[in-house]
Amino acid sequence: MRFYYLLALCCYLVQWPLYAELKDTIVKVKPSVVGVGVYTPTGRPQNTIRGTGFVIGDGRHIVTNKHVLPDELDQALRQKMAVFIGSGRQAEVRNAEIVAQSSRYDLAVLRIKGQPLKSLKLAGSDYLQEGTYVAFTGFPIGAVLGLYPVTHRGIIASITPTIAPVSDAAQLNPRMLRSLREPYLVYQLDATAYPGNSGSALYDVATAEVVGVINKVFVQETKEAVIEKPSGITYAIPVKHLHELLAEYNITF
Repeated sequence: MRFYYLLALCCYLVQWPLYAELKDTIVKVKPSVVGVGVYTPTGRPQNTIRGTGFVIGDGRHIVTNKHVLPDELDQALRQKMAVFIGSGRQAEVRNAEIVAQSSRYDLAVLRIKGQPLKSLKLAGSDYLQEGTYVAFTGFPIGAVLGLYPVTHRGIIASITPTIAPVSDAAQLNPRMLRSLREPYLVYQLDATAYPGNSGSALYDVATAEVVGVINKVFVQETKEAVIEKPSGITYAIPVKHLHELLAEYNITF
């Protein structure tokens, strides 16, 4: 019996540096995590969060997934694309404009006005090694109760080509056909993300540097069903493609 106690203690001591690092890293990351969605001044609710974003560069640029952005805004309702900052129920709304986007990599960069926010540092373009400890912080099921970021942790489980699955050939479009012919590499994680995590920064636990952007989860059935029966398969776009997007649009800091 003493052997098992010693074994458990050793495992705990081995993991302790990781837990200590993550605790400190979350404190650094959370101020840079924002909600991304739509502000409807005459609506109920006024604020609709569609996904997560994070602050980079000069503190006025926000990265998220392109699919998080609304397809169109209702001008009659004076809807605006918005970034939500702050914590709890005291969210501050900032109007946002798109300054860069990529359908291929499902990335978008927004710009906001006002006081700059705390930004995260982007890692270099090299792929991380499999087994690297990573985490992501965002709003997994939106912000029904307010802005309360949630953190998930795991490892880089694999570096694998991305192919969007379709149920039948009728769903294929030119963009999907191109992705089938020219897949690119993404990180597969062993941490579970949910629909509202789209656009979250994937960061290195040890350095707090952004190494990717949470992109998609294989969602079966409905959003409610994925909460009850998550697949556990989560993907992130490597930060190298964000660097490429910023360079393409001549965004420098």
